[in-house]
This record gives sequence, C-alpha cells and structure tokens, in this order.
Amino acid sequence: MMIQDTSGQDTVIEVSLKRKLKWPLLVGGAVLLVSGLVWSSVNGSQISESISRGDLRFATLERGTLTRDIATTGKIVAANAPILYSSDQGTVTLLAKPGDRVEKGDVVATIESHKLTNSLKQQEALLEGMKSALERARLDARRQQLKAQQTIDMAKVDLSAADRESRRGDELILNKLISKIDFEKGKDDLYKAKLLSAHAKQEAELMKDTLTFEIQNKRSEVNRQALVVTELERQVAALSIKAPVGGIIGNWLTEQKARIAQSQPILTVVDLSAFEAELAVPESYADELGLGMKVELSFGALSLVGELSSISPEVRNREVTARVRFEQDDRLHLRQNQRLSARVLLENRPNVLMVKRGAFVSSGGAREVYAMNGDIAQQSSIQLGARSMSHIEVLQGGKVGDVWVISSIAPFKSAEQVLVR
Repeated sequence: MMIQDTSGQDTVIEVSLKRKLKWPLLVGGAVLLVSGLVWSSVNGSQISESISRGDLRFATLERGTLTRDIATTGKIVAANAPILYSSDQGTVTLLAKPGDRVEKGDVVATIESHKLTNSLKQQEALLEGMKSALERARLDARRQQLKAQQTIDMAKVDLSAADRESRRGDELILNKLISKIDFEKGKDDLYKAKLLSAHAKQEAELMKDTLTFEIQNKRSEVNRQALVVTELERQVAALSIKAPVGGIIGNWLTEQKARIAQSQPILTVVDLSAFEAELAVPESYADELGLGMKVELSFGALSLVGELSSISPEVRNREVTARVRFEQDDRLHLRQNQRLSARVLLENRPNVLMVKRGAFVSSGGAREVYAMNGDIAQQSSIQLGARSMSHIEVLQGGKVGDVWVISSIAPFKSAEQVLVR
C-alpha cells in the first residue's frame, strides 16, 4: 500500500493589497510623526525656509580693541617738484630732456630776449657816461678849489702889503711927514684888505661845499643807474633757467623753440630725495581727519607707517586730498605716481564688543542680523557702532560668544527662523 503525500491537503492563500501596504505605511507615519515632533520642538510653525550652511559665512562676537580706520588709495608724489617759469617773453631753448638727471644750479633752459639784452646794453652805456661825468665833475671841483685858493693867497698878500703901509703911515704921522688924509687912506686900505681876505676865505668854503654837493649828486645818479644795470643783469641772467633742486627733469610744459610769454610754465624738476603719499579720502570722512594722524601705507608686501602732514581745504570730485609724510626706506623703489593702498588710523577703542564685517551690514540696513541657535538662524534686532576695515562695533543685540551670520541676509527673506542644514 502506497502512502500519499500531503500535497492534497495544502491550500494556496493570496496576500491582500491592504496587507502589503501595512508596514510601509506604518514606517512612513512614524517618520512623519518624529519630524513633526522635531519641528514642533523648535517652534516649527515659524520656520518657513532652510539654507545650506555652505552658502553662509559666520563670525563669533568677541571683545577687543577696535581700530577705526579709513581704507583709501593714493599715489607717490615727490615732496618737492617745482615748476620752472619763464622770467621774460622770448624764444625758449630746452637744454634738458624729460628723464635727464640734473644737479642743483644746472641750466636746463634758456630764453632769448633781444629787447631785454638791448636794454641792458643801453643802460650800461648810460652808466659809463654818468661815471665819466662824475670824474669830470671831480676835476672841475679841483680846478675851482685851486682858483679859490689862489684868490685867498692873493688876498693874504694884499693884506700883508696894506698892513705894512699902515705901520709905515703910523711912523710917518708921528714925525709929521705925511698928511692926515694920506694916513687915513692907508688905514682904509688895510681895512679893505682885511675884508677882501675874509670874503675870499668864505667864498672858498662855500665853493668847496657847492662842489662837494654837486659831486655827491653825480655819485648818487651813478649809483641809481648802477642799480638799474644790476637789475637788468639779474633779468638777463634769469633768462638762463636753472634747476632749483637736484633730481630729474619731469615733463616739458612747452614746445622747443616756442615763443613764450612772461611767467609761462616751461618744465618741471622732480626731487627724488624725498617722497610723500597723496591720498584721496572720501569727503564723508573729511571732518574726522587731523594732522599728525597715523597712516599705514602698503607697497605690495611691504608696509610702513607715516603721518598726515597736510589736508586740502577743498573738496574735488567728492574727495579730499591729504599728504602723508613717511621715512624713506632703502627697500622701497619708489617712482613718481606709483599707486599704493593706505589705512588712515582714526582712533583705537579698547574693550569693545565687535564682530567681523560682512554683507549683513548693508543687506540688513545695520539694524538686523541672524544669530545662530544650534541649527536655527534666529532673526534679531541689533544696533551697530564704529566700524573699521575688518570689524564693526556691536552696541545692542549681542554678547560675547554669539555666532552671527555675517553674509548677506537677503536669502533669509525676512523669516523669523531659518533652518541651516
């Protein structure tokens, strides 16, 4: 007898669709439930956006010294770069070319002025004539003095003769050898000789004073004419334009052999022994600038510190020009108009709560920021203060250790809370 298997007793049972979906639905519901609990724990009703962490920049609030500064650019200029002008009208001859090195006192240009040179020659001739007239006046004075001396000597002789005749008359009148009339005539002749002698001396003294005055007047005329000649000589000498400093020739400001007017610019001489930095500072910072402020100058990889030496009193193109004096460094190979960057150090503020600068300042109007609370960026109102190139002062809305989003807050779309993935 053969034993049969149980295949006849087996029954095929079909699995229903409801039973197939049971477990996936249970798992999905559990996930949704957990997500809902998480969102509710962070006040999920206010979270409407999520942003990738890699798209944001963060910074931690800290306390330290905030250095207020102004970032600007400028150029190197020679501290002394005089412009040479024509001293008179004429034809200019430029002797030195741009880039030529010159020493102080070298002639770099000449001006040909026929009018001035002819005037000098005329005045020199007039001066020589006046000198000759002065010498002639001196000879005439000596001649007049000699004549006056002759008159005095003759008066002395006449006085001596009259005195001798008077004494002879005294003896003869005692012996009654002459008449009284002859005696009185002798006395009159003596008195007359005395008057003539005195008048001759006075005339000689007056003539001496007159001749001295005339000679002095001639000498004064010669001196005045000598001054005229000296001035013309100076003007003619000034036709040779000399370098006031040692350096190099800058630019020609006129053409070779051009006809130029008086006081017209000719060329520039650049003194390479001393440089300054010329900065263009925005006019909004003009009131904060002050002489003596420290300035950090950057020449590529090399930096040095100078100080403000001058500030322009006028605004041009919404900028104020400032000059910075600094010590020369052999490592610097400076050139005229070389560009540079600079930081004007306005002040140092110690123990300041600050954060790094970022786009949040402009995008948030400096009134709001997103502070990190775990993975949630919470919108917060803030008040900012002084700013530097790298940091900005936090007056309200933060404390040490807070982490802020310092990149632009525009992607947050003004949401109160945003999940940072």
